[in-house]
Amino acid sequence: MNHAPPLADVLCAAAEIVAGVLAGRTADSMLAAVATEAQLRAATMEAAYPTLRSFGRGDFLLGHLVERSLRAPTTRGLLLVALERLETRPDQAHTVVDQAVDAAGSLSGGRHKALVNGVLRSFLRRREELIVLADADPVAHWRHPRWWIARVRRDHAADWEGVLAAGNSRPPMTLRVNRRRTSATEFQARLDAAGIAARPLAEDALRLEKPLPVERLPGFAEGCCSVQDLAAQAAAGLLDAGAGMHVLDACAAPGGKAAHLLERTDLSLLALDADAGRSRRIDDNLRRLGLAAELRVADARNVRSWWDGRRFDRILADVPCSASGVVRRHPDAKWLRRESDIAGFARTQAEIIDALWPTLAPGGKMLYATCSVFAEENARQVAAFVGRHADARLLMPVAARTLELPDAEHDGLYYALLEKA
Repeated sequence: MNHAPPLADVLCAAAEIVAGVLAGRTADSMLAAVATEAQLRAATMEAAYPTLRSFGRGDFLLGHLVERSLRAPTTRGLLLVALERLETRPDQAHTVVDQAVDAAGSLSGGRHKALVNGVLRSFLRRREELIVLADADPVAHWRHPRWWIARVRRDHAADWEGVLAAGNSRPPMTLRVNRRRTSATEFQARLDAAGIAARPLAEDALRLEKPLPVERLPGFAEGCCSVQDLAAQAAAGLLDAGAGMHVLDACAAPGGKAAHLLERTDLSLLALDADAGRSRRIDDNLRRLGLAAELRVADARNVRSWWDGRRFDRILADVPCSASGVVRRHPDAKWLRRESDIAGFARTQAEIIDALWPTLAPGGKMLYATCSVFAEENARQVAAFVGRHADARLLMPVAARTLELPDAEHDGLYYALLEKA
């Protein structure tokens, strides 16, 4: 019988992840390094990721509880994790403080046990006062960097509060059923038989009531399903690729959208990605699903290195971006990104779609996609592209507009379908 890991161990691992992110590493890379056992990994994510989503608030609270800057990164990380738990789970206050002090002994050899105990008990005494102060501070209240808040308010004046709130929420877990192996109805019956609650969303999509490890999904290893957000699943339908078409997925890793295209119809598909390591994930995913495509490791902008001159009927340009529409899944991005990065992403995006356009056949369509909510990467990027290319016509399906902003059912993905005259 499996037992939950001790809370002190979870707090230690989560503290290391938070400290790593604040030092510039990604949360996913830190998680892989500090929590390899499945149960500890799951529990650590439950502690570390909410802390990262709420870092702006935790950092504010810590600034009012500690007189000088903490030089011990893991102790700072531990306090941030514990403060998030104390605020969101007040009924567990005694256990959290006790286990955090034990964790401090493991992390610092006992040097910071008194500090951790004092800071956390001070928060409990001053809780109401500090929460009022935090709610009055924009960064602490909205849990996003100040520049990020300003951009969202400017780009989405009517919806900015909902966008920021969604970025702080726990993301849903949605499955894409592989229609070449089974149907959504049949697969939902398998989930029901396994005691896994799910409900249909659209076509091949099933939303799980509670996230769980993929190893627990019946038929996952045999390729019956994949984990893919509802908004990401929209790409295959929007691209409108028919049987026998020659299709390019220009920034394909880890391969979810390419796989969905192949599950829907028989295509000649070329999947590109500039990162060799991430490209291996495309191959792994296609093999598990029983699908085949031509895979190339190449920068989409360097067309001569990968294009054979045969024009594509359809191109999916799922370009690198700020990931601001999926930040609840990657909460470290809020704090690792800088505002100046957005202009850099926009330049790369423009270079990619300008390079790809000549490879599209007349009458063909290119789907431009980002997982961003920033207009500089989305609507303004597409408008500038159409202005540069007289043979480009923007088609704007209604479905694409409804997916741009994240909500309880899906992440925020921007789509623009461009047709070549």
